[in-house]
Amino acid sequence: MSNFISTEDGYYALTTAGMILCGVLIAVLVLATALISRRDKSKRLFSTKQLVFCAMAIALGFATSYVRIFTMPWGGSVTLCSMLFVALIGYWYGPKIGLCAGFAYGLLQFLQDGGSYILSPLQACLDYIVAFAALGCSGFFTDQKNSLIKGYVAAILARGLFHAIGGYLYWMDYMPDTFPTSLAAIYPIAYNYSYILAEGVITVILLCLPPVKHAMANVKKLAVQ
Repeated sequence: MSNFISTEDGYYALTTAGMILCGVLIAVLVLATALISRRDKSKRLFSTKQLVFCAMAIALGFATSYVRIFTMPWGGSVTLCSMLFVALIGYWYGPKIGLCAGFAYGLLQFLQDGGSYILSPLQACLDYIVAFAALGCSGFFTDQKNSLIKGYVAAILARGLFHAIGGYLYWMDYMPDTFPTSLAAIYPIAYNYSYILAEGVITVILLCLPPVKHAMANVKKLAVQ
């Protein structure tokens, strides 16, 4: 395992070989899923059209996650609505597909940050796999009025919850000196929700604009027809 995971000062980090291995495993998993779906259409989770739309949304989310509008004082970046693209999948196709797509997006985020220090496997799962999979919670609101906004808000709150849990379990010792001592007990909540809610407010304002609402409705028609 030393060829794939390096350890330093009690931390874990993926080596280049480790990131390549993870990428290969993801590709094999996708290929195996496609082959099984092709053989048994009755058990197919994704149609070809759904796969295309999901792939496009995940790609857009991943690309915009690199576009950082600004950084919050205690850390964490507000991106160009990257969470929205992942939440859209649940809005289009419901929670089952939404959670699966969020899981795939979490794997990509893990590979993106694989060179960073990882405190433990559970911490990595909470901060990457589970937290980003939670963006698929938007699918639980797909049949409600104002379903996109409701689903998006629920999705980002769920993501923040898992980040905060990981923060309490693993990151309390890394609280910056600039963080108010009187608020130390809520550091993981304040840290994670500061940038998540900041991006969420910007995104919701955009979604409330009539041209954007009209565009989102048209995209959903294309995705589900």
